[in-house]
Amino acid sequence: MAPVALSGFASWYNKLAAFNVEDLFVRKQEPGPRRTVFVNENLPEDYHDHKGRVKPEHVYATNQVLTSKYTIITFLPRNLLEQFRRVANVFFLGIAILQFFNKFSTISPGLVILPLLIVLGITAVKDAYEDVKRHQSDRRVNHTPVRVLAGGDWVNPNVMVKKSRTFVRGIIPRMGKTKGAHVKDNKIPEPAPGEHMDNEYDDAHEEEQHGISLFGHHGDSRPHWHKAIWEDVRVGDFVKIKDHESLPADIVICATSEEENVAYVETKNLDGETNLKSRNACPALTHLRTASDCADLRNRFRLECDRPDVNMFKLNAALVFDSKDEKEREAGVGGETHPVDMQMTLLRGTVLRNTAWIIGIVMYTGDDTRIVMNSGGTPSKRSKVERQMNPQVFINLIILALMAVTCAIVDSVLEHRYYPLGAPWLYNDNQPDDNPSINGLVTWAFALITFQNIVPISLYISIEFVRTCQAAFIYFDSDICYDKTGQATVARSWNLSDDLGQIEYIFSDKTGTLTQNSMIFRECSIAGKVYRGDPESVREKQPDVQPVAPITKGANPASLPSSSGESSTAAGSNDDQKDPATTVPDPLAAGATKLPPQVIHHFSDATLAADLQASASADPNSPDAAHARSLNGFFSVLALCHTVLTGIDPETGALEYKAQSPDEAALVQAAADVGFVFRGRDVDVLMLQTPFSEELERYQLLNILEFTSARKRMSVVLRKLDEQDGRLFLLCKGADNVIYERLKEGADELKADTERHLAEFASGGLRTLTLAYKVIQEDEYAAWSERYHAASVAMEEREEKIEAVSDELEQDLRLLGATAIEDRLQDGVPEAIADLKRAGIKIWVATGDKLETAIAIGHSTNLIGRESNIIVIRGGNVSGRPVYQQLVHAAEEFFTEADLLNPHHAHLRSRHSQDHSDYGHDDRQYPLQRVETGLSSIVGSNNGQRPGGFVLVIDGAALAHALADEQSKGLLLRLATQCEGVICCRVSPLQKALIVKLVKDGLGAMTLAIGDGANDVSMIQAADVGVGISGEEGLQAVNASDYAIAQFRFLKRLLLVHGHWSYARNGNMILNFFYKNIVCIGVLWWFQIYCAWSSNYVFEYTYLLFWNSFWTLAPVIAIGLFDRIVDAHVLMDLPELYRYGREGRWFGMKWFSIYMFDGVVQSAIIFFLILYAYISVSARTDGWQVTLYEFSTTMVFSAVIVANLFNGLNTNVWTGWVFFAVFIGIALLLVYTAVYCAISPGWFVTPMYGMNQFLWPSAFFWLCLPLTICLSLAPRYLAKAWKFGFAPDDIDIMRYIRKMEPDRDLSKDAFAPGSSSLVRASSSRRTSRTSLASALPGRQSIDPRSGSRTDMSTGTRSIHRGFDFSTEEGGVAMQRMQTNLSERRQSRGNLATATEQNTHRNRRGGALGHVFSVRRGFLRKKASSSAEGR
Repeated sequence: MAPVALSGFASWYNKLAAFNVEDLFVRKQEPGPRRTVFVNENLPEDYHDHKGRVKPEHVYATNQVLTSKYTIITFLPRNLLEQFRRVANVFFLGIAILQFFNKFSTISPGLVILPLLIVLGITAVKDAYEDVKRHQSDRRVNHTPVRVLAGGDWVNPNVMVKKSRTFVRGIIPRMGKTKGAHVKDNKIPEPAPGEHMDNEYDDAHEEEQHGISLFGHHGDSRPHWHKAIWEDVRVGDFVKIKDHESLPADIVICATSEEENVAYVETKNLDGETNLKSRNACPALTHLRTASDCADLRNRFRLECDRPDVNMFKLNAALVFDSKDEKEREAGVGGETHPVDMQMTLLRGTVLRNTAWIIGIVMYTGDDTRIVMNSGGTPSKRSKVERQMNPQVFINLIILALMAVTCAIVDSVLEHRYYPLGAPWLYNDNQPDDNPSINGLVTWAFALITFQNIVPISLYISIEFVRTCQAAFIYFDSDICYDKTGQATVARSWNLSDDLGQIEYIFSDKTGTLTQNSMIFRECSIAGKVYRGDPESVREKQPDVQPVAPITKGANPASLPSSSGESSTAAGSNDDQKDPATTVPDPLAAGATKLPPQVIHHFSDATLAADLQASASADPNSPDAAHARSLNGFFSVLALCHTVLTGIDPETGALEYKAQSPDEAALVQAAADVGFVFRGRDVDVLMLQTPFSEELERYQLLNILEFTSARKRMSVVLRKLDEQDGRLFLLCKGADNVIYERLKEGADELKADTERHLAEFASGGLRTLTLAYKVIQEDEYAAWSERYHAASVAMEEREEKIEAVSDELEQDLRLLGATAIEDRLQDGVPEAIADLKRAGIKIWVATGDKLETAIAIGHSTNLIGRESNIIVIRGGNVSGRPVYQQLVHAAEEFFTEADLLNPHHAHLRSRHSQDHSDYGHDDRQYPLQRVETGLSSIVGSNNGQRPGGFVLVIDGAALAHALADEQSKGLLLRLATQCEGVICCRVSPLQKALIVKLVKDGLGAMTLAIGDGANDVSMIQAADVGVGISGEEGLQAVNASDYAIAQFRFLKRLLLVHGHWSYARNGNMILNFFYKNIVCIGVLWWFQIYCAWSSNYVFEYTYLLFWNSFWTLAPVIAIGLFDRIVDAHVLMDLPELYRYGREGRWFGMKWFSIYMFDGVVQSAIIFFLILYAYISVSARTDGWQVTLYEFSTTMVFSAVIVANLFNGLNTNVWTGWVFFAVFIGIALLLVYTAVYCAISPGWFVTPMYGMNQFLWPSAFFWLCLPLTICLSLAPRYLAKAWKFGFAPDDIDIMRYIRKMEPDRDLSKDAFAPGSSSLVRASSSRRTSRTSLASALPGRQSIDPRSGSRTDMSTGTRSIHRGFDFSTEEGGVAMQRMQTNLSERRQSRGNLATATEQNTHRNRRGGALGHVFSVRRGFLRKKASSSAEGR
């Protein structure tokens, strides 16, 4: 039965330890009900109760979003509950209450409780300061300005919960929801006189006329846009958002400034993707383009919405318009209903881009918005060390209870024995409150007071002080301060510094965290020749605006065959009221190009420039002619195969490209940088300026075969508009494997060279695209176009039919080359990730980007090595395997030995490898050199020939299935822990948090999450430590984080140095704190043998009172502040040393037991040696017996000196501050004793008066001190000396090297040769693994240069060559272009006649039909045999 009882107790303790205070104060936000938003009409009668108040279910959440933890009302109870989660604080409170009773009082009860109040007060002040910062951040967000419809007859009838005041937050909302709300006046309050500048009108004339009226008062009777703040936005409000502004709530788009009411938004805060998304207005609301239109009572309707949901990709809503016939309305007959989906909405947190303005209706606010629902409440985090302290304190309390019970029992037994014998000290012990029976209970209470220092109250205040100083050290560390902005690393939660030294898993966002959201066209391969680009130093000196050659011929826009007003000019040019003074200049007249915001540098290459110049003047019959055609074709594809728009920068007058995708912006800009300048489009005519022609080339856009994740390519069909050359071209760009499958036979050397260059680009972490083209015959295109049109209007399986027809045309392509784009990483990211992996930390990336982008970033950041093999788990593939089956196949195929399908066995293996491994068998300890080890630890026997380990890539759809049931969740976790890294793509913010909790709860591992956007908040809050980056995505992540840094690379020093130091310091400090108090309590305990177990003090009480205040406090504080296990540069150069913190080497029950045992042994040495020295022979010269305080004061001196020197012995680095701290307590004790013993009774009575005459002259005093000090310290000193001399660990070796060779550069040699066991184990592992790799049967790697990529959904395996291209799939902009092309096709009727086709064909010459033109005269002289060779 004993095990059952123990299990029940452990279960009870675990439940108590898992108690969360926030559960009492943070109400879990239940999604609101389905709602109907009323616009320009009153609420129906059934929305009110019998008292005329709106029913609670129709009262919507305020748009005020608060991330702070406390209010003035909730601060005291919540903070006290958080602090009393510490077992010690409960004990201190009990002891303080006990001493309020006179019978147990030692000193003034007020003085007794004062230390506890100081501890609670200091901690509360720290917590309050942290929360004030959160309040300030909340205020900045909630007070962001926004334009809201006001004036006229506009009234918003929808009712909101009253806005919370922060000092009563948590009470007002509850009252508002339970009691309902009266509808009084929902108008926007009129601004005070003189505040008319806060109002905006839809045109300047109206603003001038109605902005100010007579006597300075304003006439705001006309509808206008009032400048309000975010927290005042209400459901049903009309808002107007302008370019580059964030959305304050989830809204439905009514109208935009763009043609066809398209809006472009940036969703980095939601899904981490950098490419712009297009959204369109609800067709039924596009007439609401002004404030007057929105406020017009004739425009009344209802917006029926689903209940708030966390799904950011799904929305079911509808617009309902009442019948215009009054009789039908009275009869309840409905009017028109229009669907509303996510394509017509903009979510809170998105940013408007390339769109002058939008007008929308607020649908969800505050806690009901998608982004907030994907975030959690601010958690109350406790460090792992603090959680580990609770059972240690609990053990001490059990020891204290046993000591008290022992004293009580023995005292009661002795009193019962000696009272009948007439013992004088028991005189009159026969009273009801004073007798041998009741005195045992009294002794028990006194014993609790006597030995209370076994749980030191000063420990907690010392920890808070030390952690505060550690936060300051982090703040003032110049090595993690961003010089560019002057931003230092800030610890927003001061109690988690030691957790930074124990991190096992890092979960990182991609966009803005690892990358800069910017692209660089780095290299390209053209016709088998690589152009590397000029050095970075040269590119950085180039200005953002670079001149381009002017157009000398063919630049007259009037000659364009345009019949529509559509153009490619920048957003904002299509406003309703166009002012001639602000008309967008003609892109054809621009004399320079300006870098797009997503591109960092212009592309330049001296070799390429020379080749282009030589090609432009090359003779058609020269050997350079073929390369000239390739150059022209390559950059023509870059400049024409895209959806980029052009605009003119108003400040510089330069041509600027507006792209949804940063990839497309970089490609088109690179083409312009070398002379192939895309001058814009007019309807379906593309204009291109090239260095090979003096005239402006024009191409008619006939078809766009758009990019999708399934097609992995984009193609355009163009007709060159030229009197002598009217050929049809298909230009294509896409993934290498997709393009290679469609290439024409031949040109094997070019294919091999390009393939080799692609592999080289991919190994450098660059994003690659392969370019190809094809010349289409007129008759072929005519037939294909009819089939394409039939597929595009098919009613069934339209997408499949379009794909099949498109694939027909995209065959027999001719390879041009490949591009390599760098998604610019934050400075130092690859090096930081590599070093963190060397430290044994597993890194998972969670991003909203698509799979290819995530893999590309994995390569560039060193998360995926050149030899790594990628396992892809995908969901949503109807024809593929189910997600669970994919996990099973991956486990069976790659990790046979791990037995992952046996949950219990796999779990034991995983925990064993983490917690109970030694040097020879645990590979997680030494992830030093993956190339040298050959075979990674995670590779099973059937993969012996693979050169690298595995990286798991899983998308959001698969995660949704895997996390839905425990079986899949467990298998996913076991599979993921076997991989070197995990990349989660296409995940929502909530899924990011679930991933963190999966590892945190499933493995009990220490987790850190880092991000910079609002979509990372839930992940940051779910992790043990949250780190926010102050990036371009706002401060939402920083506001929710525990630490705020400016760059990802600073994470390395934050963990490896500050985290490791803090953990080692705090762990060592706490252990020494427990130790020094055991020394004191031990001496008191041994004295009970000689005082009839009466709980009396052997020391004079003030010595005990000041034990933790003056005598022994400074050394442990010095350990917490100044100790260094090893110098910072050593920890940075050798990240492998971090495993000591990751494995919890510096603190735990083992060390606690050792230090407690040390304290007990030393207290026995001190007490018994001094006691028997003093009582065996009189210590006085006059022969009189010594008094109690005479020898106990010697014990005090011995105990203080031993404790302080023992603390010093456990300090790794003795600085001046450490010397001061060790000896200041001893000096204070000497001075205090001399002064205290000299105070005469005339001042006040002390039991120590006159002791100076007996203590200092005593030979026993001076003999006992060195004897007890040496004997007490000898065991620890000898143990440390033996360990350092005969069994040194890596820390000892590095400290020795630092001492003997201070100038040695450890970054150049991984470890001291021949010194470290780590090196010996590593070398033996390398030998054994090499032999194992050669001996084990396994599959031959697909390519010896790189690992494989296995898609478990389809079972296909391929080599990754860096393909990545980011763009919106099926967006509104693409749909609009396709619609325009379809309409123009129908208006044109038929294609060119056969006669015209033959004329063009004869003019070109039959054999030259496939050649991409450079110059007409140039090509007409080209021999057919040469052409066929290409």
